[in-house]
Amino acid sequence: MPSLKTLKNKIASIKNTRKITKAMQMVSAAKLRRAQEAAEAARPYAERMNAVMGGLAASVGQSSSAPRLLAGTGSDQVHLLVVMTSERGLCGGFNSTIVRLARAKANALLAAGKTVQILTVGKKGREQLRRDFAANMVGHVDLSDVKRIGYANAQNIARDVLARFAAGECDVVTLFYNRFQSVISQIPTAQQVIPAQYEAGAVSALYDYEPSEEAILADLLPRGVATQIFTALLENGASEQGARMSAMDNATRNAGEMITKYTTIYNRSRQAAITKELIEIISGAEAL
Repeated sequence: MPSLKTLKNKIASIKNTRKITKAMQMVSAAKLRRAQEAAEAARPYAERMNAVMGGLAASVGQSSSAPRLLAGTGSDQVHLLVVMTSERGLCGGFNSTIVRLARAKANALLAAGKTVQILTVGKKGREQLRRDFAANMVGHVDLSDVKRIGYANAQNIARDVLARFAAGECDVVTLFYNRFQSVISQIPTAQQVIPAQYEAGAVSALYDYEPSEEAILADLLPRGVATQIFTALLENGASEQGARMSAMDNATRNAGEMITKYTTIYNRSRQAAITKELIEIISGAEAL
């Protein structure tokens, strides 16, 4: 049985931890509101752009004049996996679910004889993936100094990815991130961005394009890649704050339960010590 002093120190330590986790929960709640609004505001734009691009892509089809970003290189030998995680921990299984999905994809590709390259966005993903895929890591994007994700951050990542594709360093590019659904639910997502994949829509039937669809696609496809990356960053940001809020709420509850448990043990031990002292005093008095 721990001493009364040990129990008292333990209770005080857990109370301090509970204050920290409660504060982090409140901070994440405030950040979540902004991040969720940004992610939800970006969705209609991304969906509309995908619809327009889908219509253009359907018009172009598999013609020889189709841009390489749409038609691909004609090979799928080299895969670039862009894995987006957080810069900090204390967000439950948020990072692990993304890394697990990316690791499964990488292992499946390697087993099929493909070449895998990994570009990480966020420190936590890099730390986990380089344990098994250090030889496959080709780059890292550090966003630790970025207070609020902007389109410029997505453009920088898109330029890097597009430059690698243009140089023939990769054939297929896939994003890995968490899509925000709710505070307690984030969906691990793998999204191929190169070659571009769009669902055919009815947009192309409503307009005549000038210049040609091929020329317009050649200009819009790089922007489409940047838009998809930006949307993924926003979804990931909202998911991270939701996961951290949920994790800190659970930690706060657990700390409260531990405080109750150790307080009960402390009170019982203290009562036992007082009872023992009273018995010793009474026994000494009777002896006299």
